[in-house]
Amino acid sequence: MDKQTVTLLKECNAGCKMAVSSIDRIKEFLMNAELEQTLTAYKEQHKKLEEESSKLLAEMGECGQQPDKIASAFSWITTEVKLLVKDDSTQIAKILMNGCNMGIQSISECMNKCPDASHDSISLAKKLVKCEEKLMEDMKKYL
Repeated sequence: MDKQTVTLLKECNAGCKMAVSSIDRIKEFLMNAELEQTLTAYKEQHKKLEEESSKLLAEMGECGQQPDKIASAFSWITTEVKLLVKDDSTQIAKILMNGCNMGIQSISECMNKCPDASHDSISLAKKLVKCEEKLMEDMKKYL
């Protein structure tokens, strides 16, 4: 159980860090105040989930995990290129929805591979998936 718990918590931790980083990168391109407020709220939610995962990891004598370098680089390049070409709310919503989809897949896959993870880690992972699903839903109005 402990190994699966650590694996799941580290995946959640890295996913939250990736989300916060992505939102920070996109913010410089925002021209829509409502979208900016929405993203600020989601950034805070991801930060809270990151803190929760870090706390649970610390209780187990572990520390958080940085997002995979290849995934981070791909995300950065994709975001920068798309926004340089077209920096409107529709493009931003599409980028965020794609990121949410990747996060949902990653966390869900990890949950399925770690069925014996602790209740707290599974609960956190489910909260993160719900946060990503809600963010995707909220982005639809900008398409």
